[in-house]
Amino acid sequence: MLIEQAVPGLPDEALLRESRTQPELFAQLFDAYHGEIYRYVAGRLSAAHADDLAAETFLIAFRGRARFGGAGGHVRAWLYGIATNLIRRHHRDEERKYRALARTDAADRTRPGDHDDDNRIIARVAAHGIQRDLAAALRSLNRGDRDVLLLVALAELTYPEVAEALGIPEGTVASRLSRARKSVRAALGGADPTRDDTRADDRRST
Repeated sequence: MLIEQAVPGLPDEALLRESRTQPELFAQLFDAYHGEIYRYVAGRLSAAHADDLAAETFLIAFRGRARFGGAGGHVRAWLYGIATNLIRRHHRDEERKYRALARTDAADRTRPGDHDDDNRIIARVAAHGIQRDLAAALRSLNRGDRDVLLLVALAELTYPEVAEALGIPEGTVASRLSRARKSVRAALGGADPTRDDTRADDRRST
C-alpha cells in the first residue's frame, strides 16, 4: 500500500524535524496519517476507543517529536508503535471484543452499519464463515505475537516497519508472525484469513 507523503518532495522524517522549530507543520503529518491510525485502533478495539487513542497517539508524537530517531526512521512506523502501546493498555477491552465476536454469527458481522466495517480481518473472516474460531485464536495469542500479526494484517506494515514500531529485530518479527499464523491456521483447519498472499513478497521490503 502506497502512502502519500505529507508534503510533495519532502520526506516525512524531514517534515517532522522541521516541525521542531515550526510546530504548525506537524498538522500535515496528522492529516496524512490520522485516518489509518484511527482505522487500526478501531479494528483492534472499537470506534469509540479510536476517537481517543488516535488523538492521543498524535499528541504523544507531537510532544516527543524532538526524540524521534532521525535518519533511517520511519514516521509511519513510529506512529503505529505509539498506537500499539496505547492499545496494550486496553488489552482487556480487546479480549472482550474477541469474546463477543466468538459469540456472533457470520450474518451479524456483515450487517450494514457495523462499526467495524473497516476491519479487513473480520471482513475476510465473514467471507469464510469462520469468525468465531478466528476470534478465539486471536485471543489465545500472546500480546507480542498478536501485535505483530495485526500490524501486518490490519496496518499492512512491512517487516522492517513492524520491527521499528515495536522496537524489535526483524528476525523476531518473522518468528512471531510465523508462530501467530501457525496458531491461527491450526484453529481454522489450515485456513489463514489474515494473510494476503498477493503481498507476501512486498512485506519483506521497505
